[in-house]
Amino acid sequence: MGSYAYKYCMCFTRKFRSPAADPPPDVRAAFLAAGGGDGGLRRFLAQAQGEAPAEVDRILALLSGGGGGGGGGGIAARLVGPRPGPAPSLDDFFGFLFNADLNPPIATQVHQDMSAPFSHYYIYTGHNSYLTGNQLNSDSSDIPIIKALQRGVRVIELDMWPNSAKNNIDILHGGTLTARVQIIKCLKSIKEYAFCASPYPLVITLEDHLTPDLQAKVAEMLVKTFGNLLYIPSSDPINEFPSPESLMKKIIISTKPPQEYKKFLKSKDNQNINGGLANLAEEGSLRRIDSNAEESDGKDELDDQDEDSSDEDDPKFQQETACEYRELITIHAGKPKGHLKDALKVDPDKVRRLSLSETQLAKATASHGADVIRFTQKNILRVYPKGTRINSSNYDPMNAWTHGAQMVAFNMQGHDKALRLMQGFFRANGGCGYVKKPDFLLRTGPNGEVFDPNASMPVKKTLKVKVYMGDGWRMDFSKTHFDTFSPPDFYTRVGIAGVRADCVMKKTRTIEDQWVPMWDEEFTFHLTVPELAVLRIEVHEYDMSEKHDFGGQTCLPVSELKQGIRAVPLHDRRGTRYKSVRLLMRFDFL
Repeated sequence: MGSYAYKYCMCFTRKFRSPAADPPPDVRAAFLAAGGGDGGLRRFLAQAQGEAPAEVDRILALLSGGGGGGGGGGIAARLVGPRPGPAPSLDDFFGFLFNADLNPPIATQVHQDMSAPFSHYYIYTGHNSYLTGNQLNSDSSDIPIIKALQRGVRVIELDMWPNSAKNNIDILHGGTLTARVQIIKCLKSIKEYAFCASPYPLVITLEDHLTPDLQAKVAEMLVKTFGNLLYIPSSDPINEFPSPESLMKKIIISTKPPQEYKKFLKSKDNQNINGGLANLAEEGSLRRIDSNAEESDGKDELDDQDEDSSDEDDPKFQQETACEYRELITIHAGKPKGHLKDALKVDPDKVRRLSLSETQLAKATASHGADVIRFTQKNILRVYPKGTRINSSNYDPMNAWTHGAQMVAFNMQGHDKALRLMQGFFRANGGCGYVKKPDFLLRTGPNGEVFDPNASMPVKKTLKVKVYMGDGWRMDFSKTHFDTFSPPDFYTRVGIAGVRADCVMKKTRTIEDQWVPMWDEEFTFHLTVPELAVLRIEVHEYDMSEKHDFGGQTCLPVSELKQGIRAVPLHDRRGTRYKSVRLLMRFDFL
């Protein structure tokens, strides 16, 4: 591999020789047990790696075709090539195992049942999808929408407001200093990228602050822009949502009849948004007039008795709403009204979407947790960040997931630990943006009993994780990126995010002055709810100042982990996969 020279004290040079990335003992043992040729590899994949017969055939076909990238073609020729020919070596076998494209840690294809109603799935959901940065004064643009779609997000949120001339529609975060972007630009980008990462339905939640004439204009834009991609529901109320499978390559609209715009005009006496914001700031209370105001009345706390009843069912109000606009709505949204228990009642004759802030959800699950789960078995619950998260940070999604909330809306601009957890969760099911909820969240007992996330539960599954080694930093980073005077000192943190009883983090020892660290350490995790557990993996470079450098991360759904020795690609803080950085790990379930 050669040596690395580092200068220190201006005139001295230190040389470090990095050892070759030799196969760990377990890889050597697996190679000897498998034997050579196609038959040996097939046996290894089926027995040691636990691959299904169809997946074994797929991997062998991929190898036979020289696919997989990363130099996989030469390895493949010797592993499954015709005989007589060069026998596969230990290095060939090791190269296959350490190739993240050929030997990934989770399945890369959709494999879950996609024929159930929408309410049976977690759906990858964005919040204020058009913002480029913070929630207060960043730009609005179609670029964040494109990036979200490229990552597999399936719910895009647009806040619609009249433009300054009141004759067209802009997208912006109302009541703030965020810049505007025209709605048509967003719609055109959505059409172009809607199914670039997933063929399953894309939901657009329209937070509506428009007059009826502008609603009609939006309806015209939607039909003209999306054409046959736009799903137009029947006029009859539905008592069950359609399935993702039945609406592949379709765009679905979710919204509710507007009322916030009328309130806004009345309360602000036609002041412009910036002026309204200034007045609110002077009062010492930055009330959030945005996508969620219509559903929470601007409050994070959900009172037992809501101040205002919804205008949605008022016939007079319905007449004021553009018919063309109403006819496009598939998922009808609403805000909680009356007592919380009433808001969570299940109507046997129709389904709907209810939105709660993260704070409202915490209150609802604390006092009416069972009702929340019953509601989400048939209806859709959307959870959104509280208004004080102006820096586009996010919240822990686990409380929402354990209570069945389908649309856990996140600020995709945040790039925080919570967002990395969200990205990892939705790597499940081939990264299609829809993940089937566990059966225990869809079941109701004979006396109406449902899953209780706070109950003490026995260990259901034990996961053993072995961290062998890592490589790729020397290709993806400069020689002095981590340390000016020596090679990096890497350690790995491994842990579980899930229900409270399952959450834990552990770490390896630090390997000093090595670009290819060899840890060979094993950890055991006892899981009570493995269906919702996410494996967290982070690599850091130790620094004596305690400000350790970031060396990569990934999050993987435990329910999707493949057993055996696997190559685990790492990502940067934003969730973008590094070109070369990866870990060699082993997963076993007991």
